[in-house]
Amino acid sequence: MNSSNDSDDISGFAELEAELRALSDALAVPEPSPPADVARAVRATLEREVSDATAPNRGVLRRFRLRGSDKAAPNGGMRASDPAASGRRRFRLRQKIAAVVATFLVVLIAATPQGRAAVVSILRFAGVEIRVGEPAPLPSGASSPLPGERRVTLAEARTQVRFPLVVPTALGDPADVRIADGGRVVSMFWPGIRLDQYDGRLQSTWRKEMGPPWPEEVTVDGVIGVWIQQPHGLQYTPATGPPQELRLAGPTLIWQHGPVGMRLEGPTTIVEARQLANSVR
Repeated sequence: MNSSNDSDDISGFAELEAELRALSDALAVPEPSPPADVARAVRATLEREVSDATAPNRGVLRRFRLRGSDKAAPNGGMRASDPAASGRRRFRLRQKIAAVVATFLVVLIAATPQGRAAVVSILRFAGVEIRVGEPAPLPSGASSPLPGERRVTLAEARTQVRFPLVVPTALGDPADVRIADGGRVVSMFWPGIRLDQYDGRLQSTWRKEMGPPWPEEVTVDGVIGVWIQQPHGLQYTPATGPPQELRLAGPTLIWQHGPVGMRLEGPTTIVEARQLANSVR
């Protein structure tokens, strides 16, 4: 047995244990405590990792030992301790324990109201930034025109933007077409339906704010899309200048059609929204 290597590993673990204990003293654990079943599962995981790390000839210490470090030297003795290898083992051990601690903190945050209130989940997809946090009052402001918004025909719109425009064949030609922000966005309207098209490869054009649940992942014409069922706040971010005020938006389907970001608002069910989205040509 290579006592020098093992003592280095155990010494590294002892140092990490001391650091973790100091960290625990500095952490303010939110109340109430996580549910009993969550606490038991996390405790079992931590105890298993510590047991593996400290048990002789197995666990973390054995797994992180370099290949061949225990082979006999030509004179029948053991290879000398390698300071660099010992340092690498301690670093990997720290990584493993840190991963367990990070998992514990994530579970703790998710399991407590105080933890959830401190976290805002952000999803950026097809030119849309979606923020999901604690439920908040919905905006009451009515929809306002986008910067520089003006009415055009569909044919005119096709010649004034740098991305290809499509139309849901299930709806037919739009009743109203508007171009805005210097050709950055084209909005098409049907009774109760709005379809925004924009360059989905650019920075975020829209921002949505909502409480749980998370948006639902769906498939639209063979690509991944995002379905938001609940009413939520919607904000437009222009190419220049400050963002617009939040407005109330209804159920929305977001997906990418080639280079074009698509935001379909109005269908009340995912079935209807997918039927319309799958018909774009």
